[in-house]
Amino acid sequence: MRLGTSSSLNHSSPKEWAMKHKTLGLGTVNFPLTYENDDALIDEYVKEAKKNNLVIAEVGVWRNTLDLNEDERVKAIKYAVEQLELADRIGSRCCVNILGARGSRWDGAYKDNFTKETWELGVKTIQEIIDEVNPKNTYFTIESMPWMFPTGPDEYLQLLESVDRDRFAVHMDIFNWITTPRRYFFNEEFISECFEKLGEHIKSCHLKDVKMEDDYTLFFRETSAGNGGINIKHLIKRGLSFDENMPFIIEHLSTDEEYLNSVAYIKALM
Repeated sequence: MRLGTSSSLNHSSPKEWAMKHKTLGLGTVNFPLTYENDDALIDEYVKEAKKNNLVIAEVGVWRNTLDLNEDERVKAIKYAVEQLELADRIGSRCCVNILGARGSRWDGAYKDNFTKETWELGVKTIQEIIDEVNPKNTYFTIESMPWMFPTGPDEYLQLLESVDRDRFAVHMDIFNWITTPRRYFFNEEFISECFEKLGEHIKSCHLKDVKMEDDYTLFFRETSAGNGGINIKHLIKRGLSFDENMPFIIEHLSTDEEYLNSVAYIKALM
C-alpha cells in the first residue's frame, strides 16, 4: 500500500519534505506546488520524491470549471489545463478536480448540478482540458462527490464512456458517496461494487471516515479514520486487489499531529 497525507507537513525545504514522509513510512505524496511555482523548485521536489521512493499521487486543481460566471469559468479551465500539464511533466499518477457546481460555492450542492445541460457541459469541459494538454504520463480525473455528477459507480462508468478519452480516469473517494443509510450500513458491499466496476480505472483514493448521526433527520458527518462506520480495512484491501501500489491519501484533518495519529491508526489496522 502507498499511504500518504494531503498535508505537505511543516517543512523548510524539498529535502526535509521528502524525508519527513519517508521517516513516517509513507509511500506517496500529493504534490505541494502548482504550475505557478519556479521550475527549479518544482524539479527539486520531484527529485527528492524519487530519491525517497515517494510516488506523486495527485496534482490538484480544485477550481469550478462549471462556474456560472463565464469569465471565472474560463480562468478555472485555464488553471486546470496548466495543472494537468504540470502533472504530466512530473509524472503524477493523476491530476484531480471535481466536475463542478452550478452556484456561488465552487463545490456546493445545487439543483442545477443534476441537469442534463450540466452533464453535457461537464463532459465537454473535461474533453477540452484533456485535448488541450494531450497528456502522456498522467491522467485527468474527477473526484467522486456527494452532490454533483458522478454520484455512484454506474454514473461514473457513464461519464467515462461519455468523455471517451484514454487519459480520463477515476479518482475514488468512497466516503463522499456514502449518502444513504443503505450505503452506510452495507458499506462493505458498496465498496466492493465500486471497485469491481471502476477498479481498473482508479488512479488515487482518499482516506477518511463517515459517521451517521443518531438524529431523526438523516445526517452524515465526515470524520477521521476509525471514528465512523466505514470498514477501512476492507476498502484498502479491495483497492490493493486492483493495484498493489494504489495511493490512499488521508485528508481533511486540521493539524500535522492529527495526520500523524491517523497514519498510525491506519498502519496498525493493516
